[in-house]
Amino acid sequence: MNVLNQFKEHIANQLPFLLKGKILLAVSGGLDSVVLTKLCHDLDLNASLAHCNFNLRGAESDADEDFVMNLAEDLDLEVFVESFDTENYAKENKLSIQMAARELRYDWFTELAEQLQFDYVLTAHHADDNLETFLINALRGTGLDGLLGIPEVNGLFVRPMLPFSRESILDYATKNNLKWREDSSNASTKYLRNKLRHDVVPTLKELNPQLLQSLSKTQNYLQDSKIIIEDAMARIQKKVVSVDDDKILIDIKKVHKLSEPKVYLYELLKDFGFTEWNDVVNMLDGQSGKYVQSNTHRLIKDRKHIIITELLDDDGFESVQINEADELVELPTGTLSFEFVDGIHTDSRSSVFVDKDLLKYPLTVRKWEKGDYFYPFGMTGKKKLSKFFKDEKWSVPEKEEVLLLVSNDDKLIWILNSRMDNRFKVTDNTNQTLKISFRNET
Repeated sequence: MNVLNQFKEHIANQLPFLLKGKILLAVSGGLDSVVLTKLCHDLDLNASLAHCNFNLRGAESDADEDFVMNLAEDLDLEVFVESFDTENYAKENKLSIQMAARELRYDWFTELAEQLQFDYVLTAHHADDNLETFLINALRGTGLDGLLGIPEVNGLFVRPMLPFSRESILDYATKNNLKWREDSSNASTKYLRNKLRHDVVPTLKELNPQLLQSLSKTQNYLQDSKIIIEDAMARIQKKVVSVDDDKILIDIKKVHKLSEPKVYLYELLKDFGFTEWNDVVNMLDGQSGKYVQSNTHRLIKDRKHIIITELLDDDGFESVQINEADELVELPTGTLSFEFVDGIHTDSRSSVFVDKDLLKYPLTVRKWEKGDYFYPFGMTGKKKLSKFFKDEKWSVPEKEEVLLLVSNDDKLIWILNSRMDNRFKVTDNTNQTLKISFRNET
């Protein structure tokens, strides 16, 4: 069976949704993407072309663009072209050229699909690309997910040529007199993928001529193993993981009771971007307050839990001023209310009663700062907030989120929803009692 019939059969059996979808083909002008374009055209799929000019090879990059434009004209297909300043983007974002180009093209493909309502974006990755990815991930120690290779369907992106070898694609192109562009950078072995392609894979194929087929079987076995692991982890998660607002809590005691705590901890945390696994594992027996950070999340060791919190854009909490006439004040996390009352009616942590005449306006709501202190209600002496938080066993996220209500003379009135300052308490000499309440938006 020739490549076209194999491709047609593969689409019909495994990817039938492509037959009715609106498709965008990522076309570099190289062998693989030209063959993908020809196959999709011959199957009469509803396809348009998209070409990225990364401006990395001067006239050669421009010639690639011209080639794709001509290919689209010859096949009477719609084509989109975007030019990128890849080198500058890489510098600004501290990325390698390869990673910058990848980020630029996938972002653009996604944007095109959203704006013009393409159902899928097809790329020309094939079986040899998958082998190279497997070897790269094996060398980097990326774990089971990395060994599964390139997914055939990943949301918007579909790789229908994954079952085909580079050899079969070249044979098809030659027999059909197709023309394509050769990227001169593919000959360089300074990149790991190219070095594997030119120096390692040929030797592996000499040792095992059925290497691609063997890899496919291995990855099928690994995929089956992943399903079993995911089923087991779903049961474990119910036992050891809980959610508290925007925090995920892992019960340390329960993790220690598992047969292999380190392995289970890895599976629980692998999707949060952590790479320093020795530091992560050490948190199981580390001191409270220790933390490890990834690009997106942070782990904090508490007394009983490892706490996972998302890293938010740190644009800082801007202090809010409160005037004497204000009755309701909106804060990012809730609402402060002020009302005069005749007496003390409740002992809720969300409300305090203060002597109005002792307040110096304007009041301020702000984050706590190093060196802050107060006179805890019910005590005679003063205490630093850092010591108060430690004695109360507050976690790092709790300390980071806490807000203070402060008088204009910089005296702390109230740690919102926690403890008020003894200096503002209502006494027999109080003429005006002010009830201050904080209602959290959650």
